[in-house]
Amino acid sequence: MWSILNNLLFFVIALGILVAVHEWGHFIVARWCGVKVQRFSVGFGKPLWRRVDRHGTEFVLAGIPLGGYVKMLDERVEPVSDADLPRAFNRQSVYKRIAIIAAGPITNFLFAILALTFMYMLGVETVKPVVGEVPKESIAARAYMQSGMQITHVGGRETPDWEAVNLELVSHIGKEHMTVEAIWPDSGQKLSLNFDLRQWQFDPDKDSALISMGLVPYRPAITTVIAQVADDSPAKVAGLKAGDKIVQIKGTPVQNWEQIVDLIGAHPNQVLPFALERDGYLTRIDVRLGEREGQDGSQGYLGVVPTMDAWPESYRFTHQYGPVGALVEGADKTWRWMVLSVEMIGKLISGDVSVKNLSGPISIAQGAGASAGYGLVYFLSFLALISVNLGIINLLPLPVLDGGHLLYYFIELLTGRPVPESVQEIGFRIGGALLLLLMTIAIVNDIARL
Repeated sequence: MWSILNNLLFFVIALGILVAVHEWGHFIVARWCGVKVQRFSVGFGKPLWRRVDRHGTEFVLAGIPLGGYVKMLDERVEPVSDADLPRAFNRQSVYKRIAIIAAGPITNFLFAILALTFMYMLGVETVKPVVGEVPKESIAARAYMQSGMQITHVGGRETPDWEAVNLELVSHIGKEHMTVEAIWPDSGQKLSLNFDLRQWQFDPDKDSALISMGLVPYRPAITTVIAQVADDSPAKVAGLKAGDKIVQIKGTPVQNWEQIVDLIGAHPNQVLPFALERDGYLTRIDVRLGEREGQDGSQGYLGVVPTMDAWPESYRFTHQYGPVGALVEGADKTWRWMVLSVEMIGKLISGDVSVKNLSGPISIAQGAGASAGYGLVYFLSFLALISVNLGIINLLPLPVLDGGHLLYYFIELLTGRPVPESVQEIGFRIGGALLLLLMTIAIVNDIARL
């Protein structure tokens, strides 16, 4: 329950910030262009808070946090007095209307750069993309990738960490080949490997792009020593403690954590004798395991987290820059996300990417809660990513979105006359139907992933 409430809270916070940023772009440029803004609303429905400024604009915080809007004076919506006609949106030049509409998505991109700039100034701790395991017969194995290699470039782009590697792998969906550059960290020997992607089967609901490619990241060894015991868990009830080393389960000596997981999973709701090493002494405790549903049905549950060996210092580093360097890195990453988002839309249309990959509000809420749980720098990265996607989506040429309005205005710019109201109305209906269809697919995908 707490996880759901946590996700919901940060979903509202994240969406509220991003909607406010987007609508502020429309609002401030409308002000600069001399258009009267009647209302600036974050959220829909009944107002929870409102205030009117000296310009007569009503600022509203509404109860349904799923969007927002800026209401501008417009003759097409309501009668306008003669004195206010010069301040009506529809009376502005086509250039001003284009600027006002484009300002929303552009502000989303600028916000992403700003958020990433702060993130890089604070510093992001990460690890180098050193390969831990390469499954036999995988795409990576056929390209002669080996355990211990560090990936330095994918498709010619530098990949300092696993996030960058994953991003570049996803950008190669639908392509037949991919060049991966790697080095042996100890000797510095460089290699260029050719990955054949023609048989690449990537289903994000089952595996990450890395795993489906056969690239298992290096991880320090997991020990049989308990690092944390969950509250109200079978382990807590039985008296297991952090620092206990599991030596035997049901008389079977255990050598690694995978063996412990297998033994526990095979005995749901059963009492198993544990032999523990605690403070240098051997202790025996009977534990009644819990039960929870897994991919293969009912599984035993203990409720502990193991300790891990320390990361090698040579594998760890911190992405941190001064203000100028952080701004450059933030702008570069924002641009890369923008390009990848457009590429993914193209691949959705071409069929290279399945509509099953679309995500809706539930996935966003889970991402917001998870990123916030990791700390401020990760929440800033999440906000930046969603802001970029919000900007790109709003630029799609669907009449109900900013991109649809811009399409009409560019047609007006080229023809010298506005698109007829009847044509615009038809476009709004078609665009609304398509948007509703996409939202429905995204929500269905979200529910299927629960």
